Amino acid sequence: MILVPRIDTPLSITGLGALSGLGEDLAHHVAAIQVGRTNFRPLSGLLGPDSLHRDLPASWIEPRKLLLSRKWAPATMAALHVARQAIADAGWSAADLEEAVLFLGTSRGTADGWVDPWPQRRAFPLMAASNSLHSEPAAAISIELGIRGPWQVQASGCSAGLDALGMAALWLSAGLARRALVVAVDLPLSPSLLDSYAATGILSKSGLNDPYSPSTSGILPAEAAAALTLEASASPGPRLLGYLSNADAADPIGMPAGAPGLVALLKMAVGKFGPPSALCPHASGTTSHSLLEPAAILHALCQGTALCPLKPFTGHGIGGGGLLETALLAAFLRESRLPPTLPGLTCPAGLTMTPTALFSGAPVFKIASSLGGKNSLIALQAPP
Repeated sequence: MILVPRIDTPLSITGLGALSGLGEDLAHHVAAIQVGRTNFRPLSGLLGPDSLHRDLPASWIEPRKLLLSRKWAPATMAALHVARQAIADAGWSAADLEEAVLFLGTSRGTADGWVDPWPQRRAFPLMAASNSLHSEPAAAISIELGIRGPWQVQASGCSAGLDALGMAALWLSAGLARRALVVAVDLPLSPSLLDSYAATGILSKSGLNDPYSPSTSGILPAEAAAALTLEASASPGPRLLGYLSNADAADPIGMPAGAPGLVALLKMAVGKFGPPSALCPHASGTTSHSLLEPAAILHALCQGTALCPLKPFTGHGIGGGGLLETALLAAFLRESRLPPTLPGLTCPAGLTMTPTALFSGAPVFKIASSLGGKNSLIALQAPP
């Protein structure tokens, strides 16, 4: 099923929060992107020299104390950190929070710190069950910040953050709420999770940070958390034009030949929102995706469509990555501009990299594709 919300009231993005290897707030992320800085390091620096994944480049959050709590799991602490940033940025009061709804996206939930122990953490036994749940970050945000509206969790893999934002848009456009807090988080750098990615064959074998290079061989994993506040109003700031989603219904791991689901999604997006100024791709870095995604974009859109890839800066944040990339796009759109591209990236034939200026009124698309064949798209617009 394809979800097409009817949005008559403008949906404004009023607050942003970010946490990743690029920094502990949005300003650090924007500054890093502007100067072309990444934070990839061999995983031996986090997991030690005996790790099976010690040579794999990855990006992780520092300082680690931000993730440390006896009560809440590390992913929950990351989620709380970015939620507070977005709320402060939006200027929400306690009364605003009380009536808000909360949507959270994650792929692996609180697995890190539960499946694998978290160094220096000694959790309360009373919280053992809570710490093992995908829903703990959402519950904790509700409890700690006094949000009495309903909360929901989207656990749709790499599409989870975009799906959480899309569900928030549906609620607001239906008049069920006036304000929504959207959060996404994943901490995938635990040995057990990395082992499962390696067994599936999706981890990079070359360490190359160039998702469309003929030599790309897999993802560079990363820790990521992001939050944004969404309001049904014409507030100053970037607009959320809408959300679309479909399923390939074909394969549990990869895209089917020709990526028909992604092609259909992009064509529908152009029909609903118009041709984009730029598209922020999924750009996972796996060999098959490096071929299928650009071909699908060319099939659905026009020659010369501008790509704005952000994973080369952030790494692949799994369920937290899509919303982090969306928050970064929104931060640049606040100033009616697009993020620069990391220098040296391979540009697929027939496409271009980020233009120097936005087309007036044109949307910017962000897409994500999950294992299992879920495709999701968010359409953003710079402030009027």
